[in-house]
Amino acid sequence: MAKKKDDLTHGAPGFDLYYSKEYGERWTALKESLAQESSPVSYCVDKECRTYFLDSASILAAGCLPLSGAKNILDMCAAPGGKTLVLASLMDQDAELLSNERSFDRKQRLVKVCDEHLPQSIRERIKISCQDAAVMCTKNGEIFDAILLDAPCSSERHVLADPKYLDQWTPARIKTLAMTQWSILSSGWRMLKPGGYMVYSTCALANAENDGVIERLLKKFDNASVIQDFTFNENIRKFTDSKLPVPVKTKYGNAVLPDVNDNCGPIYFCVIHKVDK
Repeated sequence: MAKKKDDLTHGAPGFDLYYSKEYGERWTALKESLAQESSPVSYCVDKECRTYFLDSASILAAGCLPLSGAKNILDMCAAPGGKTLVLASLMDQDAELLSNERSFDRKQRLVKVCDEHLPQSIRERIKISCQDAAVMCTKNGEIFDAILLDAPCSSERHVLADPKYLDQWTPARIKTLAMTQWSILSSGWRMLKPGGYMVYSTCALANAENDGVIERLLKKFDNASVIQDFTFNENIRKFTDSKLPVPVKTKYGNAVLPDVNDNCGPIYFCVIHKVDK
């Protein structure tokens, strides 16, 4: 159904109204920072391989997934591949990583990124699949020691950059994405070994896609425990000399917002422990 010309809940007016309610007076500065181009930083796994560029907040989020002792690792929604590179550089020498992407075209890009930016000694321990992450649990039990879920999200920075998408924006988009995020998160949780860890992340600003999804997990599974005092893997310093942002705590996780972090982000991430009962 086409929106009415005077409908202030959809399109650019609705977008502003929604996020003004979420962020109050801060929204003006936050929106201005989102409208600027982000500044990717370098990440080089091996000097013989090509350097990759990604948001420093993404490096931070991936670097908070505990990987020590993890032998079977999953990146559920991996394309274009930046976070896969971070995980690959930090995992144990005898660990294996499954990087999954639902879209065939994006999966092909993921393959290319891994081929061009990883040394063979690491690349041979990475498998790449093209599956719907929301139903992966129907084919796998609790087999992964560590899981990264960088979930599809509203990506407000990209919405603002495209007049077409901004004009089509509705509050229903957030609700629909939160449902998708929940289906993938619950699938991942069922594949995580007891005692294992998961990082859930998005580049969304909407609380419904961030803490709201985590809250649903905590209510559904009594063996889910969030870890707000996360431990950042300092080995990342070997692969980038860029300054990483300092996140602020949310109810359950952590957020990096561009208006106070040299325009990096936005990124929300939450470290979750599957308690072994």
